[in-house]
Amino acid sequence: MSDLVQSYIDVWNEHDADARVAKIEELFTEDCLYTDPDWEAIEGRDATNTLIAQAQEKFGDLRFSVGKVINAHHDLVLFSWRLGLAGDEPVATGYDTVSYRNGRIHKVYGFFE
Repeated sequence: MSDLVQSYIDVWNEHDADARVAKIEELFTEDCLYTDPDWEAIEGRDATNTLIAQAQEKFGDLRFSVGKVINAHHDLVLFSWRLGLAGDEPVATGYDTVSYRNGRIHKVYGFFE
């Protein structure tokens, strides 16, 4: 499960647009869904890529890292994340719950602390 979570975080940190699209194609289902307190529920790989690109513009040099994989069962995983500069205290933290299908991410529900 930690590989899936790390791959998900890697997508958020990928600033090369072509590489990010390739990672999204590999990691997410075609009908994926993402929602968190700042974003309405979006559907699909293209919308996911657009959302991540917009977030990267907003976050500048900040990067995501995995806090801890808290629990996983059936097709769900709950983990914490941090957003910040390497070596500094995070500027934001939160939790994501991810459901997956056939090894690919299907739905992401994000929460901020």
